Amino acid sequence: MRIDILTLFPEMFSPLEYSVIGRARQKGILQINIVDIRDFSADKHKKCDDYPFGGGAGMVMMPQPVHDCVNAVDPDRQALRIYLSPKGEKLTQKKVVELSGRERLLFLCGHYEGVDQRVLDLDFDCEISVGDYVLTGGELPAMTLADAVARYVPGVLGSGESTAEESFSSGLLEYPQYTRPQIFEGLEVPEVLVSGHHANVAKWRMERQLEITRRCRPDLLKED
Repeated sequence: MRIDILTLFPEMFSPLEYSVIGRARQKGILQINIVDIRDFSADKHKKCDDYPFGGGAGMVMMPQPVHDCVNAVDPDRQALRIYLSPKGEKLTQKKVVELSGRERLLFLCGHYEGVDQRVLDLDFDCEISVGDYVLTGGELPAMTLADAVARYVPGVLGSGESTAEESFSSGLLEYPQYTRPQIFEGLEVPEVLVSGHHANVAKWRMERQLEITRRCRPDLLKED
């Protein structure tokens, strides 16, 4: 999979060089390209924002640098082009799995008061929100989406079961996890998990999933 991320602040993306995502990039399983929108500004000072028509606080990202950038990176429109925006479709695990089936994705990180609507209409396919809140820019949402999608790319994680059994994959939140030592600060690992009885372990885990989901996210148990 290839993911292109268009941003005014490329230095913010160093976390994608580490851990699981970093190793996948080093192995060539995952290609993530960080592109500086300022490099495509026609302004001699590399200006990429201006005051909004109609007045109001803040600045708006100008269409020219974004338009030239996206079409230089994806000239044949092979990527699904996504604008990270609080007014977009809310990200869900179902959407993550759907996006992971794409060979190529392109993310635009907005900043300031947003991006000129004309370039969104011309050059982008959809908008995605990571939640009902507002951040200072699209860089953190882009990293969130890249990480979430990359985990479903074959070879990125060590085991396919890692994604099959975690929160939301089955419509429920994940069961609790335990590791060594068996006793810590007087608290013991549940006996069933060290029993070696796989059917009982599976039953215990499902019961905990239902219990945790009912307590923390009852909305997930509501019928459509």
